[in-house]
Amino acid sequence: MADHGHFYWNELMTNDLEQAKAFYHDVLGWEFEAMPMQPEGTYWLVPGEPNPVCGMYEMTGTDFEGMSDHWLAYITVDDIDARVKLAKEAGATIMQGPFDVPEIGRIAMLREPGGAMIGWMTPAQSD
Repeated sequence: MADHGHFYWNELMTNDLEQAKAFYHDVLGWEFEAMPMQPEGTYWLVPGEPNPVCGMYEMTGTDFEGMSDHWLAYITVDDIDARVKLAKEAGATIMQGPFDVPEIGRIAMLREPGGAMIGWMTPAQSD
């Protein structure tokens, strides 16, 4: 598992995916690979070596109404369920409780007491 408490992943949450892809392609040379997610749509990976650089996701639906484009970082935690409980006790607002993403890990979204949004995840164990 990746080190507990370290930044692990970054993703762009955007209202205009095609515009964002064009921008990052034009200025950074990024290419994109589609990763279908049902029923949410398509998640876009930016390939890199040895691991992907980041991901992109188009915000659609009522959960994202009024939300502006933003980069979201994820921190690795050793036990997502226990850490989310501690975060709530420490004043965090749980935006989305722990959920599983097959082959990726267990993820939660929260807003820390100062208001910053952050993702936490316990990565899936690799063989």
